[in-house]
Amino acid sequence: MKRKQRYLLWLIGFVSGIFNGLCGSGGGTILVPSLAYFIKVEKHNAHATAIAVILPLTVISSFIYLKFGIIDINTTITVTIGTITGAFIGSKLLTKMPINLLKKIFGIFMIIASIRMVIQ
Repeated sequence: MKRKQRYLLWLIGFVSGIFNGLCGSGGGTILVPSLAYFIKVEKHNAHATAIAVILPLTVISSFIYLKFGIIDINTTITVTIGTITGAFIGSKLLTKMPINLLKKIFGIFMIIASIRMVIQ
């Protein structure tokens, strides 16, 4: 890996981490498009890489949120059960989904999320 590409990856990760800490997003919203367009990672790989990166991102943010007492543990446990099931199914679907459909689903999700963020 070239030095310039390594620096760009670090910068993408840094920006994603800031967004994750501030907004609770960053893996999908920052990493997927950045990996695909700046680093030229194949879209399926960009989605899978973003998911893998989310684990350490989430662990660090979660410890900080716990420290400040802003996590509802009961809600977290209940939601986690659903997300584990959904993640299993979603990761299986990702490997079988045509890239054009994946791009459309991701784009629609981003538009809806953006509108909700602006309105609320």
